[in-house]
Parts: sequence; C-alpha cells; structure tokens
Amino acid sequence: MHLTDLRGRRVAVWGTGREGVAAVNTIAPVGPADLVTVQDRETFLARPWEGRLAELAPLHTGPEALDLLLRADVVVRSPVIGETHPWMIRLRERGVTVTGGTALWMADHAPTTIGVTGSKGKSTTTVLISHLLTAVGQPNEIGGNIGTAVLELPPADRYVLELSMYQCADLLVSPQVVALTALVPEHLDWAGSESEYYRHKLNIVEHGPGRVVFNANDEQLVAQLAARPGLPLVAAGRPDTTHVAPGPDGTRWVHLADRPLFPRSAFPLVGRHNEWNLCVALSVLESVGVDLVAEADRLAEAAAAFPALEHRLTPIEDPSGITFVDDSLSTIPQSAIHAIEAFSHRPLTVIVGGEDRGVDYAPLRDFLAAQAVEATLIGVPDSGPRILETVKDLPGITTIGADDLVEAVRLGRVHTPAGGVVLLSPAAPSYGRFDNYAHRSRVFRQAISDTAG
Repeated sequence: MHLTDLRGRRVAVWGTGREGVAAVNTIAPVGPADLVTVQDRETFLARPWEGRLAELAPLHTGPEALDLLLRADVVVRSPVIGETHPWMIRLRERGVTVTGGTALWMADHAPTTIGVTGSKGKSTTTVLISHLLTAVGQPNEIGGNIGTAVLELPPADRYVLELSMYQCADLLVSPQVVALTALVPEHLDWAGSESEYYRHKLNIVEHGPGRVVFNANDEQLVAQLAARPGLPLVAAGRPDTTHVAPGPDGTRWVHLADRPLFPRSAFPLVGRHNEWNLCVALSVLESVGVDLVAEADRLAEAAAAFPALEHRLTPIEDPSGITFVDDSLSTIPQSAIHAIEAFSHRPLTVIVGGEDRGVDYAPLRDFLAAQAVEATLIGVPDSGPRILETVKDLPGITTIGADDLVEAVRLGRVHTPAGGVVLLSPAAPSYGRFDNYAHRSRVFRQAISDTAG
C-alpha cells in the first residue's frame, strides 16, 4: 500500500506519539476522505494534540475510538500497538486493513533503502553503516527506530533505517538490502509467542529483498533463515566473507575473506558482538558496491572515529578510580551478557533489573556459570529480584538487592574497588519506573554525581 492509496479513504491514525504525529502530517496532504486520530490510553510518549494536529485529524479517546477504528478503511497504527491488543484482534476479525507509517513509506522507497533489524545490535550497526558510507563518499539519511521517523525523512539517494520488530511486522515490501544482527526472544507481550516474534521480525525479508546480510555467528538467526529457503543471503563473520582473525603482524585484523583490511584495534567498540556488528556493516557496504579492499584506509580511519552510541557501553570515569558504564539500552539478557563479557577482566559490579516481562534469565545464568564470571550483581525493581534468584547460587557471584537505581549506584561504590567497573546493563526495559532508557540513563548519571566524594 502506497501513501497515494489513502486518497479518498477513511483513515484512522492510532497513536499520538512521534510516529502518530508523522503519520498525520504526511497523510493529510494526500487527501483522505476522512482522517482521525485515536488513542486507547494515555502514555508518556503521547504528544499534546492541539492546534494544527487537531485540525488535520481530531483526536478521539474512549469507546468511540474503537468504533472509529472499526469503521475505518485503513488503520495506521503506531509501532507499540501489538498484535495481542484486544482492539487489534477486533480489527483483524472485521477485516480492516492495518498498516504502519514505515510500511507506507517503504512501498515508495525500498529500492534505495538499507533496513537494519535484530534483537540486539541494530542501533550500533545502523549508525555504523551510515557512518562508513559517508566516509567513502556515499551520502545517506538515517532514521526509523532511531533519529527521524521515516515519514519525516527528507529526499535522499540512499536511506539507512533501524527497524524494530513493530515496524517490520507491517511491511509488504522489503528494503533492497536487509541487515540482520541477532535474534533472541523479545517483545513476547506484543507478538504473543516466540514463534510469532520471529515471524514478525523476519517479515522484513519476506517481500523481495535484493540482499540479506546476516550475522553468521548467531545460531538462532542462522536457523530461522535456513527455514526460509531462496533468500539472497550474504553471511558476515565467516572466513570467506568479512571476519576478524589474526593478521599479518599476529594481532587481530578485520578481513574480507583472505584479504586483511585493517587492525581490529582501529575500531574502538569493545566486545565480540561489536566485531560482529562491524562485519555486518562492512558486508552491507560491499552489497551496495563499495570496494572494501580499495577503501580499506578510509574505512579504517572512519572505524577509528566511530563513537559509542549514547547509553550503549558508554564509560563514565570517576575520581574514585571506578569506571561507571552506561548500558541503559540493554533490555534483554543477551545484551547484558555481551556487556559483562566486555568487562569481566576487571573487578565488576552489574546493576540489573527493570520492567518485568517474564523473560527467561537462564541464558544469563548459563553464561555466568560457563565463563566462571566473578561479579557482584545488584538487582533493582521490578525484575531485579528474579534475576538475583536465578544466579544467587553460582560460585563467584554475589547478589545484593536495592530499592531503586540511586541506591544501586551507592552500593556499587561500596562493593567495587578502584580500577573496577560498575556496569548498568539492566537486561530489562525501563518502562514502569522511567519514561524510557534515556530517562533511566539520566538518573544513573545523576546518582553517580550525587554519590561522588
């Protein structure tokens, strides 16, 4: 469905956050027969609905909102509105067409789009692809789940989009190049089950992509793609493609097959998972025609200048000699595992816990046990106590409960020696006690300042 297909139709935009605003501003000039906005509940993401927005698409709440949705020809939903929502079930039963802003935009821009998704690593990989493309003289616009909503992106020769599972679910056209970083069960409350989560996430590859670049080190991702034969796959992280291995001087280098490109040390982001993200990004560049060998020097220079994303393994030095690390973007056990792995060579305290979505923390326990990690884990509400219960009997693991994040920072100072690391890698979303991961990060950083000295 293209935006122009909405002309003369009854359209309801469901949601008043960033995506809802972009949808109304973009759809109104197309000329729908009727355009309304509905909201089923108040959220912290909601924008004030007044002035021009209210004129273009009046806002309806309460019981009449559902009636308007059911009478619409097309419902454009915001990403957070899941398949398990009772109103979504009613819409599916009624046969109402449901789409999203990303799907409408993609119908017109797929041939010039690189779409990046995954359960973890997608933000870093998206920004890295954009950064490297710019470095080799290929300008692009970045947006989607980070930065600018797709419906508000300016005209460009190429787009690099981070796409959430929510945004992938409604696509009917695949981007020309799809980049996949990793797959683990997440957002089960939205999708309804693990299998449905994978189905919605990988809907991005189901509609004619030109290339599907994937992290070949992720077993679940490899298995899911194997169950979808016929895709134009490009594996990243294998010896015959982009990978990291000993180079000419015996240190670790980034390679393209048997050709060394530049030292791994040129890329400042720590952890194996960031090596995999880099390999995916480089394979994407090759898929759009960049000669990695010829451009090796420029790519090395760009990789060296790549900054860590805010709230993703961001170090915060402290006069005490302790390094605090902000990994507030960590919302699943697997991202916390990668963060712990990156700092396990130093005395380590990890702050865990957040919104409790019933996620299985056995993978975190298995990792800590297999790697014989020695660390102190401080659990904060709501899921913190359950995480601590999962790992409390492991050798080398000390568990401490805290009432909130501020107390956890204070306890981290007490239990971490100079030269050690206090890592905020919650393995859980922020909602319920914070507006979002950025709000959680601000509280963490303020607590560091307040407890110093």
